[in-house]
Amino acid sequence: MKAGCYTAIATPFLDDGTVDYDGLGQLAEFQIQNGITGIVAVGTTGESPVLSWDEHNKVIEAIAKKTKDRCLCIAGTGSNSTAESLAATKHASEVGVDAVLLVDPYYNGPSSLEIRREYVTPIAAAYPNIKIIPYIIPGRTGAQMLPEDLAILYESHPNVCAVKEATTNIDNMRRTRKCCGEDYIILSGDDGMTYEMMTDPAVKAVGTISVTSNVAPQALGRMVELLNEGNQSEANIMLHKLQPLFSLVTVSTTEKTPYGDVLCRARNPVAYKAMMAILGMPSGGCRPPLGKLTQNGLDVVLDGLRKVHTGSPEILQPIAEFFDVDIGQRLEDPKYREGLYYEEY
Repeated sequence: MKAGCYTAIATPFLDDGTVDYDGLGQLAEFQIQNGITGIVAVGTTGESPVLSWDEHNKVIEAIAKKTKDRCLCIAGTGSNSTAESLAATKHASEVGVDAVLLVDPYYNGPSSLEIRREYVTPIAAAYPNIKIIPYIIPGRTGAQMLPEDLAILYESHPNVCAVKEATTNIDNMRRTRKCCGEDYIILSGDDGMTYEMMTDPAVKAVGTISVTSNVAPQALGRMVELLNEGNQSEANIMLHKLQPLFSLVTVSTTEKTPYGDVLCRARNPVAYKAMMAILGMPSGGCRPPLGKLTQNGLDVVLDGLRKVHTGSPEILQPIAEFFDVDIGQRLEDPKYREGLYYEEY
């Protein structure tokens, strides 16, 4: 593993709901040509919960082939079943990935001790030549491996040498650094916190596994590079240019119903897949139970994209060049929004 910017790549779908493997290849090529450090196949952004294991494995294999000798490949092989994760990691190892990402087991809610002993340890022991990256995101999983258990794993299994940190808890990140030492790799799992995590002297994150880099790999990669060089002033400029995109990973709106106002929270990757469709990138909709944005939510996405396109057009310019699209036109023409939102709550 190394410092840098990794893209948690979205999985595009065709109109019939099947995986768009040609589109996936285009998205990966776009990332590689724009200097990404690595690509994560079938993470949360890749809609891992709704892919069959056959699809899951095929997506990983496709990305492993595309990235070979060009950038790193990380496969999402986590599950709430250790047996499933072992099988998925076996496949990922056979097709040549560089690392696997193991999300904390969701719903069944094991303790930190159980996650370490009954989940990560068996996988790390079975595949010592593959880097293992625990993915800590209690807001989605309802479980959390603690810094102390990460440190025990790192000591007993040196291939568990990095963590994707998405707790949003800076004190937890500082504790991870203190327990795991200076050589341990902390990667941001939250675009909005990447700058803070990389500049906090008690965290010292060295990169990110990003949603935003699906549409801005060059710009986000540059921000990470500047931060690793210690150039905070220029990185701060990039941060402000990217901020409108960071704010769209989750889109929250207030919607009116016959019974009163309600909060509607569209979580990743709903907004980003709509954004990619608007921008002319392979996307397709999300698989149920994820669906669409509301009209208000789509307006929020369009507003963020317009701010970036108007204020910092160079951020999205690589999309225009690679996919041969006119971004200004696509942001204003209503035909590119058709089918991307619910017309009523």
